[in-house]
Amino acid sequence: MILLVYEVIEKVAAAKKKADKINILKKNESWALKDILRGTFDSTVVWNLPEGAPPYKAALEGTIPSNLLRRNTQFKYFVKNGPGQQMNQVKREGMFIGLIESIHPKDAELVIAMINKQKPTGISRAVVEEAFPGLLLDSQS
Repeated sequence: MILLVYEVIEKVAAAKKKADKINILKKNESWALKDILRGTFDSTVVWNLPEGAPPYKAALEGTIPSNLLRRNTQFKYFVKNGPGQQMNQVKREGMFIGLIESIHPKDAELVIAMINKQKPTGISRAVVEEAFPGLLLDSQS
């Protein structure tokens, strides 16, 4: 069974040992998970969105139209110097709100934390680097 990104993050946060955290990340590897981790921990990823949480209506549990495992490809439109650089700011922010309203509310919280560079509880940069070598392009700690 494929876990949603927030479910993987919760499992990692609950694990006590670094090796267990790394194994959980590796076992549940997905582009969406790696995008969240890179977007959070890598200082070369600069978001072209206002800080804080935008006004949005979280999807209801039984009516979630999509998931982050499918929608993470839209992240490229929200990065400075990315394909969405020439996009009107209002359109970009509207697209972002559409993304977070279409995924699980806990995944939406992760995405908002990512653009604000707020690290998930229980996951360190060292764990990410060991689980996915080469994912983080900057060399800062």
